[in-house]
Amino acid sequence: MDTTISRLALVISHLAFVIFFTVSVFSSEKQPNTTANATNHLKQQLATSYHNDIVVKHYWISEKLDGIRARWNGSALVTRNNNVIHSPTWFTKDFPSQVIDGELWLARDSFEKTASIVLRDAPTDDWKNIKFMLFDLPEHSGTFTQRLTALYAVADTIASPNVKVIPQFKLDTHQQLTDKLDFLVANGAEGLMLHHQKAYYEDGRSNSLLKLKKHQDAEATVIAHLPGKGKYQGLLGSMLVELDSGIQFKIGSGFSDIQRQNPPPVDSVITFKYYGLTAKGIPRFASFLRVKPAMNPQSQ
Repeated sequence: MDTTISRLALVISHLAFVIFFTVSVFSSEKQPNTTANATNHLKQQLATSYHNDIVVKHYWISEKLDGIRARWNGSALVTRNNNVIHSPTWFTKDFPSQVIDGELWLARDSFEKTASIVLRDAPTDDWKNIKFMLFDLPEHSGTFTQRLTALYAVADTIASPNVKVIPQFKLDTHQQLTDKLDFLVANGAEGLMLHHQKAYYEDGRSNSLLKLKKHQDAEATVIAHLPGKGKYQGLLGSMLVELDSGIQFKIGSGFSDIQRQNPPPVDSVITFKYYGLTAKGIPRFASFLRVKPAMNPQSQ
C-alpha cells in the first residue's frame, strides 16, 4: 500500500512539473513586443559617394536635405535606428499603411533646430513647421522610376501640407551637375542625391544611390578639450577626436564663440567636414559641424 502511494505521488509530481514547464515556455513565447526595436530587421538603403564615371542623364537628381531621416512603417514614424519618433497625432493621421522613406525637414541650414523639434519625448506646436519630405517606397518591387511614380500617387492620398515628395529632376552632363551643385550650395543646400533610374531598392549601401557634396563629412568621438591661446585664451582651442578606426586628430575650426565656451562634452559624438585624407588617413582641413543629436534632447 505504501509503495503504491509513493508511486502515485511521484507520478503526480512529475505531471505537475511538465504542466508548469509547458505553461512557462508558452507564456514566455507570447510576450508582446513593446518597442520599435523589437520588430524585424529594418530594410534600409544607404548612399555611397559620387564618382564621375557615370552617365548623368540616367539618374534622377534631388537636393540632399539636411534633416532627420525617418520612416513611416505603417503605424508610426521611426528613426534610421528604428526608434519611435513622437510626432503629433494630426501629423500622421492620413498616412497610409504603406511603408515610406523620407526626411523630416525644417529648412536649409537648420539641422539642429529640426532635431530639437522631432526628437523630443512629447511633440510641441513647432511640428507645424516640419515637413515630411518623401523619397522612396522600400517595399515597392519596381525600379526607382516606377517607385517615384507610385510615390507621387501615395503622396496624393495624404491630405496634409506637411507632406511632400522631394522634387526630382534630370540633367544631361557632368558640367550641368557641377553648376547645379554650386548654385544650391551657394544658397544653403547640403548637396545632391543621384538615384539610377533603373535601380531596385537595396538593403545597405547601394552603388546606384550616390551623394554629391562640396565636402565630405564623418563622425568622431571627442577624446579631450585642448585650451585656446590668444583671443581664445580661457576657451576651447581645439578638440582631440577619434575615428572608429582608432585614428586621432585635432579639430580647431568651425566652432562658434558659444561652443568654445561650452564645447561638446568628452565621449560625445560629433559630425565634422573635411576635404579628402592624408597619406596617414587623417581628414584634411577638418572643421566642426555639429554634435550628433540624441533621442529626446532637452529643451534649450
